[in-house]
Amino acid sequence: MQKAIKWLDANKIVYVFHNYKESGIDKKTLSLWLKHFDTDKLINTKGTTFRTLTDDEKSSISNKTKAIALMLGNTSLIKRPVWDFGNGTFYLGWNESEIRELIKK
Repeated sequence: MQKAIKWLDANKIVYVFHNYKESGIDKKTLSLWLKHFDTDKLINTKGTTFRTLTDDEKSSISNKTKAIALMLGNTSLIKRPVWDFGNGTFYLGWNESEIRELIKK
């Protein structure tokens, strides 16, 4: 996140930052994201939070309804950053060259 924010600021790119770890996230947004990303990509399966889940919870992430419930209950499961370019284009993660191309569109 820090690299992305610093890059956006350095390039004077206007953006809106929503910190869902602090401000939360809603079901509608998660449902939209899951139209663009598989649950195993949107959920950070390598993070500490995921490792604390029960085996049943871990195996339930392939079910979108259950995955949404897990993410609503624990926003630390969601990978960051999630980019919404406002034109139906979404991107997950940080890759400067890919982001630069998406911003040009």
